[in-house]
Formats: sequence, C-alpha cells, structure tokens
Amino acid sequence: MKLEINGAPARSADLAGAFGYGHFTAMQVRDGKVRGLDVHLRRLVTSTRRMFGSDLDTDAVRAYVRQAIRGEDALSVRVLIFSRAMDWSDPGAPAAPDVLVRTGPPREHEMKPLRLRSVRYERVLPEVKHVGTFGLLHHMREAKLAGYDDALFVDYDGRVSEASIWNVGFLDGGTVVWPQAPVLDGITQQLVRRGLERNGIPQEIRDVRPADLPGFDAMFLTNSESVGWPVASVDDVELSHAPETSRILAEAYDSNPWDEIY
Repeated sequence: MKLEINGAPARSADLAGAFGYGHFTAMQVRDGKVRGLDVHLRRLVTSTRRMFGSDLDTDAVRAYVRQAIRGEDALSVRVLIFSRAMDWSDPGAPAAPDVLVRTGPPREHEMKPLRLRSVRYERVLPEVKHVGTFGLLHHMREAKLAGYDDALFVDYDGRVSEASIWNVGFLDGGTVVWPQAPVLDGITQQLVRRGLERNGIPQEIRDVRPADLPGFDAMFLTNSESVGWPVASVDDVELSHAPETSRILAEAYDSNPWDEIY
C-alpha cells in the first residue's frame, strides 16, 4: 500500500487533519486506466469548492495518481482532498487543498445476495463523498451484529435512500428505478445510468418506500467495487431477483470506456 500527499510519502504529522474534514473518490485502476475519470475529477473539483472554497488542480491530481500507480497492473485507489492550510478560527476563508493518494489491492465485483436491515438515517451533506463516516459505519456494524450483512437507510420522510457505502436501485419490469431522496450520486451509479441510456433501457427516479420493495423484480446495490450487488431481503421481507438484472447492469457499466490516467 502507498500513502502519498501531494506526490511525497505521507508522514504521520501530515495526516493529522486528513480524516476529520475532507472528501474523496474511490476507483478501480487497471493498466493505468479507470472508467469515468471525468466523473471522478468533476466530483473532486465540485466538492473542493464546496468544502474549501478553492479550486483543485486536476492535472496535479492525475500526476499524483500516475506516480502512485506506476508499475502496478491492478489497484484500488482512493484520492482524498483535505487542507493543512485550513484556519479553523476563520473556516469560511478559502483554503488550499492537499491531495492524499492511497493505493491498495484491487477489488473485483461480487454477487453474493445481501440481507439488509432498514434504519431511519440521513447522512450530513449526502451529496458529498466526505470523510464523516461515523453514522454509516455505526449502522453497518449494528446491522451485522443483528445478523444482517449491511444497513439500508430510510430518510425522515420514510423513503428508501441509500445503504452504508452503496447506492440503491431497482428493476421494475424493463425499467431501472432510482430512489428519489437525498443521496450521494455515486460514480458507478452515474456510469450505469450513462450506459443504460446508451443501451436504450428506460430509467425513472421516484419515491420508493419499504412497503414497495416486494413489488420490484429486483433490488441491487452499486459502489466502486460492485456494479449490481443483488439484495436478497430487507428486514424479514424476502425479495425477488430477476436473472437478467445482472446482465443489464453489467452491459451498461461495461459500455463506458477505460480512460487513461497517463
């Protein structure tokens, strides 16, 4: 595993502020390429302006990632933006961003159906992939301790929103349904949506409530490690999983080209 800040090996003193206030993106890199590089970079730029009031040099980000992955065929890569220049006596002042790149072993898509436990929860600033993960990890842990695989979040209006580290989707006939709720617009979800549109598969965004779940042909999860992980049940309700779901999602995702980081 590598851990570098602005292209230099990270020292323990450099990491003091990295995980308290920041945002990140996670990607699977193969042979110096990643799917949806433009979407990853747009996420980092938008969130840096939102959280630090400053601009991010995406050419520098690409250079830091290139350096970190050099000589490796397959890796998981996380790019985290924080700021050692942040002045907490004047937190509204623009702060120059620092770029932390962390590499690790590659992760491949898995398909073992998951059992979820629903919980009433909304993340702070859900549209940003930020480092404030206490709540979601707490609910994931509580679900596992109760015998489930993960937690499914239901917002304060009673709508299904997302899972701990996942976006949620459904298949209704030939239509893919995404929940209408405050959620993170995940990179894999965005690439699947692009591919579905390209492949002529209809999509909808609408309210989905726990009582609606048995009426779907399938429920699935997406994140940087999985395109369409099937959901077997929510609480004590067993769910259907149409066999074509995995194929539709995989074809949509795979229609997105690999982008050169080099």
